[in-house]
Amino acid sequence: MGENDILLMENISKSFPGVKALSDVNLTIRKGTIHALMGENGAGKSTLMKILDGIYTPDSGQIMFEGQPVTIDNTHAALKLGISMIHQELSPIPYMTVAENIFLGREPLGRFGLIDKRKLNADTIALLQRLEIDIDPESRMKDLSVANTQMVEIAKAISYDSSLIIMDEPTSAITEREVAHLFRMIRSLKAKGVTIIYITHKMDEVFQIADDITVLRDGKHVATVPASQTNKYKLITMMVGRELTEMFPKEVAPIGETILSVRNLTRAGIVEDVSFDLRRGEILGIAGLMGAGRTEVIEAIFGIHKRDGGEITIKGKKTQINTPADAIKNGMALLTEDRKLTGIMGVLPVRDNMMIASLPKYEKRGFLNGRLMESTYKQEKSRLDIKSPSMHQLIKLLSGGNQQKVLVSRWLLTAPDILILDEPTRGIDVGAKAEIHRLMCKLAQDGKAIIMISSELPEILGMSDRILVMHEGKVGGIFERKEATQESIMQAATGHGLDAQIQQENVNA
Repeated sequence: MGENDILLMENISKSFPGVKALSDVNLTIRKGTIHALMGENGAGKSTLMKILDGIYTPDSGQIMFEGQPVTIDNTHAALKLGISMIHQELSPIPYMTVAENIFLGREPLGRFGLIDKRKLNADTIALLQRLEIDIDPESRMKDLSVANTQMVEIAKAISYDSSLIIMDEPTSAITEREVAHLFRMIRSLKAKGVTIIYITHKMDEVFQIADDITVLRDGKHVATVPASQTNKYKLITMMVGRELTEMFPKEVAPIGETILSVRNLTRAGIVEDVSFDLRRGEILGIAGLMGAGRTEVIEAIFGIHKRDGGEITIKGKKTQINTPADAIKNGMALLTEDRKLTGIMGVLPVRDNMMIASLPKYEKRGFLNGRLMESTYKQEKSRLDIKSPSMHQLIKLLSGGNQQKVLVSRWLLTAPDILILDEPTRGIDVGAKAEIHRLMCKLAQDGKAIIMISSELPEILGMSDRILVMHEGKVGGIFERKEATQESIMQAATGHGLDAQIQQENVNA
């Protein structure tokens, strides 16, 4: 351990039932730097950091911090050393205020040992102002957006005045403007000598913010390199152990007849007069800034929320869709945005998660056909390259990318004509992303019609045949693949795109 190093993790190993999560991993972090930790889902990044944060105990290995050997048995021990962590999965206490969440267990006390709420709120205001975060300290956490909840978690970690802060996917739920704000905060912390370990899947972020990069693969240390001495393609090769020649392997699929027509779809105060067509073999990308109404449009079409106006036509026939069951009966399937909240059933095994939407296929006289279910599991495991020790493994123990593949399989087993994918590659690694993209191309070639919502412009531009851009609940523009650029999409997303006449001409084309 050099004199400029703040942390050395040496020969760290950790196993869980059926999984060797980490195998003799070494990690050295230089003091006062921003160190990116990269790797595919399941590579061991979060496990390694949870060991550093005292959530897990390593099976073997040692940790040196600030030049001294340390034992970190719990998060309190980590905080005492000056190590705090912002977790990927947010866990606020919903009915408590922002101030109460930030200073939980550290509240200022007044007379008679009671919490001094005035000082609590004043300390919170001072912290948020220093970080340029505009949130009312007396707001309840349950009333905040996901993005603001994330900013509160970041403020909480910084409030400990730690010398090392671990940030696990801190930008997964915030807008580009908030990312820029976060980066300003990170650079300000670095200027004060704070060390940051930064976990992300987003390549562009790494090269904007990191000094050094460590890559893990399959629970092992692959390399640690200065960010200035590598590039995106070398990094991807290190992460996946092979070259990904195309991040977006878009293949030509024959475009067929219109299968879905949406006209003047409206949900009062949320989306207004949204119209578009979707054709067989087509991937229609839906882009827009956070809060533009992308997911809300899809939820209205799928019957999750009641619409106030508009018509839906499927295969040339006007269709009433009032519930998700109606949508499924009419050949639609929806992969939701929040994999944890509305996707996986964590306490159930992979097999049950995979087949829950098509269970009647496996039922006969009140009993489930276990042999048929096993055969289907093996077929889907092979088709989607799902990495799971068995069909009885709890889905919550799989990596994010493999959980996503199980959810895609769930809906493919319902044999849909229209597949709606809301943020299909959010929070999964580059290798799994490329596999999901290849699967989308194959489904399009098989005649499926696909709607893909994505916050990542490269994904929208790389995978879409046409792009519908939402702005403040309305259609901001519709672009053919060949005419779409990052600039034109952003112009439409910010209200400077096509005028209404051109929009309608594109809708009717």
